[in-house]
Parts: sequence; C-alpha cells; structure tokens
Amino acid sequence: MKSMTLPKMSTVKPKHTTTKPDSHIRQNHLKGDFSPKAANQVWASDITYVKVSGRFCYICVIMDLFSRKILAYKVSTRIDTKLVLDTFRAAYSKRGYPASVMFHSDQGCQYTSKDFRRELDSVSFVQSFSAKGHPYDNAVLEAFFKYLKLEELNRKSFISIRQLNLALFEYIEGFYNKRRPHSANDWLSPDE
Repeated sequence: MKSMTLPKMSTVKPKHTTTKPDSHIRQNHLKGDFSPKAANQVWASDITYVKVSGRFCYICVIMDLFSRKILAYKVSTRIDTKLVLDTFRAAYSKRGYPASVMFHSDQGCQYTSKDFRRELDSVSFVQSFSAKGHPYDNAVLEAFFKYLKLEELNRKSFISIRQLNLALFEYIEGFYNKRRPHSANDWLSPDE
C-alpha cells in the first residue's frame, strides 16, 4: 500500500455499553493453549462488526481451534444473545452434537447471559472466558477477523445483509476453510 501511495483504510467502531454485573465466576480454562490435540475439544467465538448501507451489522463466528476451521457464522443487525445462540446451534448441529467441548469467548454480555449459559449447560460444554481487557486471550479469533477484514470486507461496500452474507460465504467456505494455508496446521488449510 505504501509503495502505491494508497491511503490506510480506517474503520468506525460502533458505540455500545454493558452494565450487567457478573452473574457467575468467569474463569479462563483455556489459558492460552490454542493447540488442542483433536477436533471438538475447544471452540472459540467472537463478534465483529461491519457497515451495511451506513448501518452496523454484527458477525458472530465459531472456530474449532484444532484445525482453525470456521464451524458457523451468523450476521445480525443486533448484537444480542440470539445472535450467539443461533451461531452456536448451527455449529453444534454441523459437528454432530458433540459433548464435553470447551467453549471460549470474551466476557461480552451475549456470552455471559443466562440463556447462553443454560444452552451450554444443556449440552455439557465447559465455558471459558478471556480476561477483561485482554484480547490476546482470544488471539486466534482476533487474527481471523483481522484477515477477514483485510482480505475481504474492508475492500467492499455492502448495500444489503444478503450481499454481506454472500461475501462471507465465498470467503469462509470458498477460500478460508478450503484453501487458505495456516501456520498452525503446518501450512495446510483448515479442511485439509
């Protein structure tokens, strides 16, 4: 970009606040161990945002840390528990309803809600949280979003959620999971 004198692409962050008190103990069971020995041992999740027709939309993603494969993603105009639940249910059914999986995320109110906690308890998942203000505790998802935006989203303008979903499908299912080499996989793609 520098050699071509292209300007930096800046993003505007949406404003939202959370005021919910801690509802239960939030422990970091993952403790930075991003290399589980098999699939369906540790899933990680996070939410990012992108503008669609001048309005923020939110993308929730769930990744299996073993292969760095994106299991499910959903888009919504609301950053709420329903977005996380819908994404979780898609990943859970896609993976054949596994049990005893660790589910790691930040401490956003969507992940700490009673409804989401109840969902994880009902399928025997162990919940793990990043420490507040420590994005490196969920560095794998932060890196995924960095490359998603760099390689796909920041170079386009979206006029509809349908158009955004198509771009996400092409990137995640057509490129990232199938063909993008990953250093954690000895330079194989998540599907390989």
